[in-house]
Amino acid sequence: MTRVLIIDDDADLCDLVSEYLQGEGLEVDAVHDGVTGVVRCLEDEPDLVILDVMLPGLGGFAVLSRIREKSRVPVIMLTARGEDVDRIVGLEMGADDYLAKPFNPRELVARIRAILRRTTDGPADGETQVYAVGDLQLDLGAREVLCSGREVELTGAEFMILEVLVQEAGTVVGRDELSRQALGRRSSAFDRSLDVHLSNLRRKLGRLPDGGERIKTVRGVGYVYVKHGGSAT
Repeated sequence: MTRVLIIDDDADLCDLVSEYLQGEGLEVDAVHDGVTGVVRCLEDEPDLVILDVMLPGLGGFAVLSRIREKSRVPVIMLTARGEDVDRIVGLEMGADDYLAKPFNPRELVARIRAILRRTTDGPADGETQVYAVGDLQLDLGAREVLCSGREVELTGAEFMILEVLVQEAGTVVGRDELSRQALGRRSSAFDRSLDVHLSNLRRKLGRLPDGGERIKTVRGVGYVYVKHGGSAT
């Protein structure tokens, strides 16, 4: 059974969300402060964490930072409605997604399902296990990325975005299509998730050996991973 850890100081909200998620077949644990949340996450190793930004004491961003030091567990941040800065900062620090409070529990379940699909599903039978494009190697089975021989730590969302782009290396992938395949939803004018994840990917991967961009933006159309002598094995 999929195990979800909620870290939120609002006990009533935790109870409501826990009851709803349990009704969807998920096992749920909830803690109400950041320090306990970090300990519980690293000791129990849940499949996904729901983390509130506004925690007393050790705040949500500090919790996320401590978790990311030792774990790549998928994290959904809960933010106050309208706090775009919180959402962007959370994604830049390694969160996989975010939801603004108040939220529809069905939307939360949809986000959880989408994240778990992209972080736990292995390659389908007959699907290419490893993609190599220039100095980049993407191992779908191990969910590992090597760039110029060094391992690159990516969140689940970043890995899926890179996977879609690398599979279509040299071809422009539309923004809506990339968001649908990698994030499990269509892109909207006010959703900056894709932009932040792409920015993180560019920073983590660096430029091509010749100094060129790896992921180019085709304005008004989408994005393309620059094909640089790539192959699939």
